[in-house]
Amino acid sequence: MPIATHEQYCKMLDNAKANGYAYPAINVTSTSTANAALKAFADMKSDGIIQVSTGGGKFASGQAVGDEVLGAISIAQHVHLMAQKYDVCIALHTDHCHPEKVDSFLIPLIEETEKRRANGQPNLFHSHMFDGSVLPTDQNIKMSQELLERCAKSEIILEIETGVVGGEEDGVNNEDTPADKLYTTPEEMVEVTRALRPLGKFMYAATFGNVHGVYKPGNVKLRPEVLKEGQDAITKELGEEATNWLVFHGGSGSELSEIHETLTYGVIKMNIDTDTQYAYSRAVVDHMFRNYDSVLKTEGEVGNKKFYDPRAWSKAAEESMTKRIAQACKDLKSDGKSILL
Repeated sequence: MPIATHEQYCKMLDNAKANGYAYPAINVTSTSTANAALKAFADMKSDGIIQVSTGGGKFASGQAVGDEVLGAISIAQHVHLMAQKYDVCIALHTDHCHPEKVDSFLIPLIEETEKRRANGQPNLFHSHMFDGSVLPTDQNIKMSQELLERCAKSEIILEIETGVVGGEEDGVNNEDTPADKLYTTPEEMVEVTRALRPLGKFMYAATFGNVHGVYKPGNVKLRPEVLKEGQDAITKELGEEATNWLVFHGGSGSELSEIHETLTYGVIKMNIDTDTQYAYSRAVVDHMFRNYDSVLKTEGEVGNKKFYDPRAWSKAAEESMTKRIAQACKDLKSDGKSILL
């Protein structure tokens, strides 16, 4: 079916919050990885979110161009076309736009949707993330308010973040972040909600010890109860209807019990990148090792085109990534819950 409407996206998020499940939000960097995500969601009868980061957009535009905005638009247009062939709702999102990239990445994409709407076309992206977590809270809120006011005029949902997600992703390194910055306080959650709720719809990436990347079990100290404490504080101050759509960043390697606990506190979206990167690349490595003599022209031999044709190994990579996303749908309990069923 066509890409989700704003109303369908809101229904997706409301249903997830009300029924204790979340959507895998899959970072993609190419048509191949986007296709893997689309197939996985359809296979699992799960609606889902496909997202592009600044680095993903830059890569998608090609090394000779290196244009973050153009690459993001290219992937979004591909998903708009391909989603018509699937019977689930797909939403498009951009991930982690830091303050210094707002004018060069986020604003041009918002403008692209504004142009499309003026021509009677649907939004290019359904939601965007502004990551102002590096700023003092008051500055983070001020920039978030300005962006949300503009986004709301075009039925775009804004995702914001307070606290800091540790680790490294997409060239941004937070590995030396002080431990106390990894946990959003209830007071912050109330302050942010009070400031943003009157302006439009938003998702909230409150941090509770999350870390980007993948680590051995026990190395990441998640405290899901931080989310409950924040939502409880919001209920007390602003009413239960003000509790947030929460987002889980840095979930790779997390215990399933911890993931499930966050779903009971309002997490409706979980970003997945590291695990799907590995699934995609692992299949390529396997193909190359198994077919070493066929993919290389060595010692006077000519190799075997059937094996070094990029379609051979990229097909295997897509299938592997699709399986990992399907598992994510099960883990987040979104399987079989498409709003179209």
